[in-house]
Amino acid sequence: MNLHQFRFVREAVRQQFNLTSAAKALFTSQPGVSKAIIELEDELGVEIFRRHGKRIRSLTEPGKRILLSIERILDEVETLKRVGQDFATQDQGNFVIATTHTQARYALPKVLTEFTKRFPKVRVSIAQGSPSQIADMLLHDAADIAIATEGIANCEGVIALPGYQWQHLLIVPVNHPLLSSRSITIEDLGKYPLITYDKAFAGRNKIDAAFAQRNVQADIILEAIDADVIKTYVEVGMGIGIVAGVAFDAERDRNLRAIPVGHLFGNNVTHLGVKQGAYLRSFVFTFIELFSPTLTKKIVEQAMSNTPENYQI
Repeated sequence: MNLHQFRFVREAVRQQFNLTSAAKALFTSQPGVSKAIIELEDELGVEIFRRHGKRIRSLTEPGKRILLSIERILDEVETLKRVGQDFATQDQGNFVIATTHTQARYALPKVLTEFTKRFPKVRVSIAQGSPSQIADMLLHDAADIAIATEGIANCEGVIALPGYQWQHLLIVPVNHPLLSSRSITIEDLGKYPLITYDKAFAGRNKIDAAFAQRNVQADIILEAIDADVIKTYVEVGMGIGIVAGVAFDAERDRNLRAIPVGHLFGNNVTHLGVKQGAYLRSFVFTFIELFSPTLTKKIVEQAMSNTPENYQI
């Protein structure tokens, strides 16, 4: 029984039970992967996979439990490696942040500017994706930390730390009639074509819920995954936009105007996600605190040890 066998089993599952793809991902041969899995099954005395001929099709019931143990063991091995690397190189290494376009474009620049000043030898990479993709990257060790509004807080295996609260803004062209309204209502918004986020992004579920609650049909003519696209189409007169508050800058967006609509859609929370049981290098704690000063190393460690006190923002 060895770690290579464990990695072959895990990768076979990740590659949808395709041993050829698993072998390519691990830079080895398909017969070698197949042989190692069979040897592990013989040693354990149970079949891990259901087979149809020579092809594996799915996990057996004992195989499901074995996979959970394998993932825990391999996670611990990675943790051991990171502990060694951290003590050997306290202020250098690779740091991968998985996040959405909005966070990368608007929330991270100032944080990363300060972070790179403190840790000039740390190589930072930003991996962008949808909230579900971001969570998946974190869970599969393709990222050290995840940042998003949706997709993290209720994801199994992810510890979600509240980063900051924000509200939506209504974006309109200069001289738009809604600028003269004292208090915007859902009914007001229902009179105009709307441009806003895709359903998986930036509080879109709260936007839909607000319209449904008032029994108003939203005329959403365009959906996008980032605020820059939304603002572009508002600027050309296609409609009015709803974006995250952090995505508007009065100087940069001088051809547009912003109207607060938090009273319609409520508060949203952007979370920082870390993998449960992961070992965080010292500079990751620094990054978290730079992003959200309330999240000190002590509070993050309390959350990760399942003994959180008060780490709400």
